[in-house]
Amino acid sequence: MPNLDRRRFLRDAAATTALVSAGGLAATSTTPAQAAPPAAAPAPSTRGKGAVSFRWWGTAGWRIDIADRTILVDPFLSRIDTGLFTGPFNTATRLTVRTDVIDPRVEKATTVLVTHTHWDHFMDVPYIAGRTGARVFGTLTAYHLGLAYGVPSTQLSAVKGGEVLDFGDHTIEVVGSLHSRNPSYSVAFPGVRVSQPARPATIADLPEGDTLGYLLRVERGPSVYFTGASDVAERNLTGLAPDVAMVAMQNATTTGDYLPRLLAGLDYPKVVVPVHWDNFETELRNPPVVAPADRERLDDMITAVRRISPRSRVLVPEYETAYHF
Repeated sequence: MPNLDRRRFLRDAAATTALVSAGGLAATSTTPAQAAPPAAAPAPSTRGKGAVSFRWWGTAGWRIDIADRTILVDPFLSRIDTGLFTGPFNTATRLTVRTDVIDPRVEKATTVLVTHTHWDHFMDVPYIAGRTGARVFGTLTAYHLGLAYGVPSTQLSAVKGGEVLDFGDHTIEVVGSLHSRNPSYSVAFPGVRVSQPARPATIADLPEGDTLGYLLRVERGPSVYFTGASDVAERNLTGLAPDVAMVAMQNATTTGDYLPRLLAGLDYPKVVVPVHWDNFETELRNPPVVAPADRERLDDMITAVRRISPRSRVLVPEYETAYHF
């Protein structure tokens, strides 16, 4: 597989810059280390320009288009208001799928990858699976929750980490991971589902359910690692060495050496993309809305990545913008 240095880091013609600061979120986002590299002739490739694209949907959500296949990672588009960002946080918030937001963006999907089953990662998945017929990969908890929503078992694949799934022009490796901890060293809505529960009604009915990461390797294309939470079982990362890592931002400091362990375990990716820093209870519109405390955390994360892995480029993404690695 060619190195990322032989593939120009491109964006759609509609974008105005190759490496963006998400609407100027932080001063460190616009320093020369994030500026676009000098123009150069693209390296020869058997894959047409734009054949593989990555679009961020906020939180840890992504849409990846590979030729005629569409992969979704943690697609959460409803972005319902739970009070998490404005207070008070209402754990009894009803699960309300916004089909008016989802349908224009999800005309098709072949594969859905679920890192864990909190509402801001899993809530829209059953509807999307029903709309598109996509196969859903996730933990045993994701499997049982899918059944609870009426998703046929033939569309649900339980995985635990270590599996390498071959789709012809790309593979997906499942990686056992961990969920982040809050300032009290706890996980919100902990627990797993070892059998089919009643259909979930509120956000509290969707537990963490264990956490996974996914490594996507595209034939004659990039290798990209996706996280959905800000903790890491670094021993599970040995040998992955992705070109690009989508890295969830910490919201607390209770996980020790998170970024050093993650970046070292991934062999210092050439591109690091911070995710899960936006206010995901606002409309999916650029520039992304970011809470003041999260703006500071994002700044700190960018600074830390540059210190820990000075050869990595940091890309702060904008919503629904096609990136090509």
